[in-house]
Amino acid sequence: MTTTAREPRQAPLGAATPLLSVDRLSVRFLLGRGGRRGEVRAVTDASFDLRPGQLLTLVGESGCGKSVLASALLGLLPGNAQLRGTATLSTQDGGRVELLSAPESVLAGRVRGRLVGLVPQSSATHLTPVRTARSQLLEAVRALRPGLDDPAGLVDHLAERVGLEPAVLDRYPHELSGGTAQRVAVALALAGDPPVVLADEPTTGLDRPLVDRTVDLLAGLAEEGRAVLMITHDLAAARGVATDVAVMYASRLVEIGPAGRVFDDPWHPYTAGLLAALPEGGFTPIPGHPPELTALPDGCAFAPRCALLGARDERCTGRPELVRHDDRMVACRRPC
Repeated sequence: MTTTAREPRQAPLGAATPLLSVDRLSVRFLLGRGGRRGEVRAVTDASFDLRPGQLLTLVGESGCGKSVLASALLGLLPGNAQLRGTATLSTQDGGRVELLSAPESVLAGRVRGRLVGLVPQSSATHLTPVRTARSQLLEAVRALRPGLDDPAGLVDHLAERVGLEPAVLDRYPHELSGGTAQRVAVALALAGDPPVVLADEPTTGLDRPLVDRTVDLLAGLAEEGRAVLMITHDLAAARGVATDVAVMYASRLVEIGPAGRVFDDPWHPYTAGLLAALPEGGFTPIPGHPPELTALPDGCAFAPRCALLGARDERCTGRPELVRHDDRMVACRRPC
């Protein structure tokens, strides 16, 4: 299957050691006291690396576990969450932080804002409504870079960096458009100059021109040498700016590879189905619905929908694991 898109960006050749390495990360939410009412298997055995200069887009239908994965990396999950696996973050001094086992004091004091910047979903709702954008940025700069000679000057620089006139920062959140609030959120994520940026559904609720500006801004951060993970269900937003793409279905990663290759020649039937649902793919929806994360099947979770697509055969038994083929990985015994 071939689709048209802007020329995809590429990660720099000979990219350095990963800034973030995630290995078999799983997240379960226990339902009821002690899990007596079951569990939600939100993320299952997710593994990927994130390197300087890389913009990895994590795509998939809503509810597949993408945002839970990001929250797990920053220790932002509720108390009924159980985590397994590792997520190792490299620091500027050559050290390492194991995020999943790090205490809150380390996550709050060393990681959030300083090593990893977060652009949250629905950014406008995360801004304090009774304070101007400038005061919130100034507070973040002072907290994350204590002793800085000119924090107010850095605030103006951050505004310019994300394409905002400094005067806009003197407005309150309710006076900001959705796109402007999103840019303020990116500026806040950069206040501590973090080498890694996680953007969780940064284009939700924006019209297409603002979507394009937002993803181009994130791509610019990668081109500066930051490692960027953009979580989205908007494939149109991901195409053309991503260096790499990871596709998630029913809590599992099913395909990972260079964006240009995955978008032009998808190997997993689910990836092919997502692309076929785009306007340039003919608006062909994937039949059926994803399984509930409380009742995932033992075998391939996509099998019922794949059968409707006419792609299932006798090889589709058991649960396929991610298998590497050259520069991409796919979890399917019958790749497209």
